[in-house]
Amino acid sequence: MTRPTVRVAAIDLGATSGRVMTGLIGPGVFELETVARFPNDPVRTIDGLHWDILSLYRHALAGLATAARTGRIDSVGIDSWAVDYALLRGNRMLGNPFHYRDERTADGVAAVHAVVPADDLYQLNGLQHLPFNTLFQLATEQLDGAESALLIPDLLAYWLTGRVVAERTNASTTGLLDPRTGAWHAELLERLAIPSEVLPELVDAGSTIGELLPSVATEIGGHGIGSVTAVGSHDTASAVVAVPATTPDFAYISAGTWGLVGVELEAPELSEAGRVAGFTNEGGVDGRIRYLHNVMGLWLLTETVRQWERDGTIIDLPALLAEAAAVTEPVAVFDANDPEFLPPGGMATRIAAHCAARGLPAASTRAAFARSIVESLATAFADAVSTASELSGRSVGVIHIVGGGSLNELLCQLTADRSGRPVLAGPVEATAIGNMLVQARALGALGEHDVDLETLRRLVATAFPPRLYSPRP
Repeated sequence: MTRPTVRVAAIDLGATSGRVMTGLIGPGVFELETVARFPNDPVRTIDGLHWDILSLYRHALAGLATAARTGRIDSVGIDSWAVDYALLRGNRMLGNPFHYRDERTADGVAAVHAVVPADDLYQLNGLQHLPFNTLFQLATEQLDGAESALLIPDLLAYWLTGRVVAERTNASTTGLLDPRTGAWHAELLERLAIPSEVLPELVDAGSTIGELLPSVATEIGGHGIGSVTAVGSHDTASAVVAVPATTPDFAYISAGTWGLVGVELEAPELSEAGRVAGFTNEGGVDGRIRYLHNVMGLWLLTETVRQWERDGTIIDLPALLAEAAAVTEPVAVFDANDPEFLPPGGMATRIAAHCAARGLPAASTRAAFARSIVESLATAFADAVSTASELSGRSVGVIHIVGGGSLNELLCQLTADRSGRPVLAGPVEATAIGNMLVQARALGALGEHDVDLETLRRLVATAFPPRLYSPRP
């Protein structure tokens, strides 16, 4: 039986930018094309920090329209960052979604922990304590008027198809899913007085969500667009699908705004040591567990550059990183995971004050400052890999860095140096690739029978060979 060649579209929304990409996938064929890129800028209003979700949806529709003008699209998949949501009553959104960096989450943490202590909560949901996890945000809401709470990818899928669902990998980041069963945690919902009816039906990656609504198809000229398919709608879940691993002894780092550092397991690891170390058990495609630690990521560098540019300096980032690689003076290696770096604004000032308060050396130049950030991130990455291996019992022989951070040669080399393990960097567009692979598999383009993740990863390794960074003495 001849396998079809399919053309699929990925709507990939990151915390700072979004894109619409198409992929032509079939026997011996894997071709990517970016049809739209657009910024994702939050908006601060009198009540807090919000995502401009309508702008993102408009850009996504425009990208799909561009893709449809060049040929049929057999399927569409949507992924985004985790934890944030919109409340709906009927088909009406009850306000723009809050940004996870909004300050209101502190009140939610106190409210939840007053009912469910942190150690009990970890046994129930298996998640690393992050003050912006969905359950903490929901604790600040008045839910009486809401009929459903939809995470960002599920919200866009609803607007495209009219169907209300929750894809399981992203649902696992809410803190309301049982990591053992993959179902909504009835006991936890009851203890937190969260009405179960606001949480949608769960679906797995690879499921068909639905066809485009006629009004949507007419608006974008997309009558040649097939169904919307559930993918690993948490962007890290899709990125991990596209890790080009050819052996099982790998750790992954999905490096972007955040650095998601971990290993893949078959079952959750819920030890107290894991809780204390800040490790989370999030759902992966095909029922895998993403056992990982959230590191602050390239947010530290991009926010620092943003402050410098607001102060009137134009920064050429590739040139800055090249200069940073040549720095020979000792630089501060600070705790990249310190929660004081979570809010936006004034990052360079905060990092400098953090280092000064701890007696760490001050950077003499912007290049040295950038080197300090990258050294600190590499150290945090290496430490998280070692801890993941120790806590899970999973041997790690190689580290895969995927996403935008895989282009940062200094970061990749320093991660290899500080971990003592080889680093394989790329692909850059891992999230979109993983999104597309799940769609193509669901459409039967990758084989007549079920194709496992290991087979998908070998396809990625062949189509997008990673770059090797060997550890230096």
